[in-house]
Amino acid sequence: MSDVVNEHQDDEQPLDAADFDAFFAEQADKRPRQPITLFGRRHLLAAELPLMFTLEAERIQHSSDPDDVRKLLITIFGSDVLDEWAEKGLTDRQLGILLIYSAAAIRAPGTVTMDRAAELHDEQEAQGKAPAPNRAQRRTRPKKKAGSSGRRS
Repeated sequence: MSDVVNEHQDDEQPLDAADFDAFFAEQADKRPRQPITLFGRRHLLAAELPLMFTLEAERIQHSSDPDDVRKLLITIFGSDVLDEWAEKGLTDRQLGILLIYSAAAIRAPGTVTMDRAAELHDEQEAQGKAPAPNRAQRRTRPKKKAGSSGRRS
């Protein structure tokens, strides 16, 4: 708990506390929630993108671990849907498109179509097929000779 007090408020009445819980609840009620349908089941996307989604997306940006994707998906759809969708035949590509579309639809509803989400996914996949060399590979490359600095002694 934070007990930060302004040293100049000793003689003044304390101010009312800012109630962010009430403010954020009021704000959330005003934001539209977009529905999506997948495998015959309707899902209602969150009004705002959860911070955990943003943090996980940044953390797993270059990961190919399925558990990382599972954690990311759980922040939007809950824990039960990934196994259900996998059993119904959801592919890796479809999952990627779904995540891109859902994140965009939550951030700014109506700005990204499913076709555009597919294009974005495919562009990311194409870039990811040529991974950057790892540290050991970089160390084995011959170093370029440094050019002359132009100084003469």
